[in-house]
Order: sequence, then C-alpha cells, then structure tokens
Amino acid sequence: MGDRVRRGRAALTASGAVTMVLGLAACGAPPWAQGGGEPTPSPTTPSASAVPVPTPVSNDLSSGSTQKKVTAGAIAATVNYWSTLSMDRWTASALKPVSISMVTTVTPDDGQKVYLQRATMTAVPGNATQSFAPLAPQVDQSNPPGYLVLSPYSYSQTFNVGEVPAEATFVTLQFTYEFLLQTTPTSSEFAKQTASDTLTVAIAPSPGG
Repeated sequence: MGDRVRRGRAALTASGAVTMVLGLAACGAPPWAQGGGEPTPSPTTPSASAVPVPTPVSNDLSSGSTQKKVTAGAIAATVNYWSTLSMDRWTASALKPVSISMVTTVTPDDGQKVYLQRATMTAVPGNATQSFAPLAPQVDQSNPPGYLVLSPYSYSQTFNVGEVPAEATFVTLQFTYEFLLQTTPTSSEFAKQTASDTLTVAIAPSPGG
C-alpha cells in the first residue's frame, strides 16, 4: 500500500514538471534570452560640410612677364609686358607698375614707316561677382606723326595701376594702340590703324588681411 502511494506521488510530480516546461515554452523565450528594449542603431558619422574652394584667379604676369601679338590692318605689333613689382606685392593699395616694349612690322613692306601716335591703358578692378569703376585712363601721346615703332625701332613705356578697392581680386588692363602708317615711303599722308589688347593681373592679399 505504501509503495503504491509513493509511486503515485512520483508520477504526479513528473507530470507537473512537464506541464511547467511546456508552459514556459508556450510563453516564448525566457526573459534572460530577450534583448532589453529596442535595437540600438549603429552610430553614424555625420558628413563634413563641404568647404567652398575659391576659384583661382588667372594672372597673365604670373611668371613675371608675357608677350602678346596684336594686329591693326597691315601692321603687326609684338608687345612685351612685365612688372618690376613682384606679384606678391601687387596688393590693392600698392602702386603697381606695368612696363611695355613694342616693335612692329608691316605687310607688304614697301618701305613705309609705322608710328605709334598714342598708347592708352585703362585699369578695371573686379572680383568673381562684380566689376568696379575703372581707374582714370593713362595716356602717352606723341607729337605728330608719333613714335617710330617699325623694326628695328621700338617703343617702351611704364604705366602705373593705382589703388583699387580692397574687395578686388584682380585687375583687367585694357590697352589701346593708335598707329599711323605712311601710305607710301615718301608720302606725308598717313592711314590710322588701331589695335587693342587686354591683360588680367591678380591682386595679392594685403599683409595681415
């Protein structure tokens, strides 16, 4: 009788254990196997703001000098431009010299002479967004008929670019050359021809600016 009671209790205990395990399984994963709350997002690194890169300013005198060729009718002029002031000192407030040297040829060459009657330089400061008022033109004018510029004779002159606005990053130099060409080698009559040329020179930042 006692053995039957003990076997009955053991069977009841085992059945209860099975029921408990099934109950836990029916409730899903146990708490220790579950994550704590919402998934943690992976940290992201915000992209750095793009820093605008200033557009380089073109500079025809970056090497210290440049040579240009201009034509006016039958006249071909070779013009050398340079500055005795280094480019890092071409600041807005500085007096900025520009020198020119010119020689011409004429085609066909029948022996007539070529004279430079007038040379004009106008400086126009500007930056990437605007142009400023031009500086007063500088003029070199000769008595008639002008300076003989037919090779091997040449013309040399220095103009000066004065103070420009502090916001200027470059200055455009506009040159106009007015020539007189003899109609024949012995004639006192002349034909007028005009040529133009342009240089762009960068304005250097002021020290401490």
